[in-house]
Amino acid sequence: MTQEELLRFEAAKNRIIGRSRERNGIGTLAEKTVHAVLKHYYAPDEEMHEIPIENCVADIYTGYRILEIQTRSFDRMRVKLERFLPHYPVTVIYPIPHIKTLYWIDEESGEISGGRKSPQKGNPYMAFPELYKIKMYLKDPNLSIRLTLLDMEEYRLLNGWSRDRKKGSERYDRIPVSIYEEIDFTCPQDYLQLVPYELPEPFTAAQFAKCVRIRRELAGTVLNILNHLGVVFQDGKQGQAYLYRVNS
Repeated sequence: MTQEELLRFEAAKNRIIGRSRERNGIGTLAEKTVHAVLKHYYAPDEEMHEIPIENCVADIYTGYRILEIQTRSFDRMRVKLERFLPHYPVTVIYPIPHIKTLYWIDEESGEISGGRKSPQKGNPYMAFPELYKIKMYLKDPNLSIRLTLLDMEEYRLLNGWSRDRKKGSERYDRIPVSIYEEIDFTCPQDYLQLVPYELPEPFTAAQFAKCVRIRRELAGTVLNILNHLGVVFQDGKQGQAYLYRVNS
């Protein structure tokens, strides 16, 4: 990130979280903090926020482009994309936790404990189960996708069903700390960056999964979308597994 972008991100954090809120503790923070911070990061001018367009409300409208920050299921995006894409260029921004530090809130005492880093690091492939839900729009030239990988703090309530009350617990809020990386997909060719150069061809979903270090099930979803976009194509089978090649 450039120095200007770093400063803009810090300004957005301070605007939403605020020093007084930090003094008063996590209990005073509003929900969906990630969404609010990113909205102010990508559009510091609040007059661009929450603009009625085509009988929907756009998160951000720059006067030319619509930006939608989607922190939850992409199922909710279908109606907006159906209405926006024929008339406007749309960028869907999806935040992904890169390094996540977990904290626990005791609802009775208000005490916050933890500060343990999650062993799993976020990666762009984690977005594909959501992208699958808007697969039918991904070829639209008016649609672009931005994956924003964030280092963040996650606060969870100690209200789970296990003995330590952590399993099955409810997420209270996520607080972005810094932006690790932004990855843009503006056309099908941009998705090629997700296929490692060293991956031998043809390859199976299992080989792809091993190479990029993701689960086999997730690799199948990624390749399903890459095949739909024409980035890869199926080239026979190896036993019961499909073989894939990069479409040159």
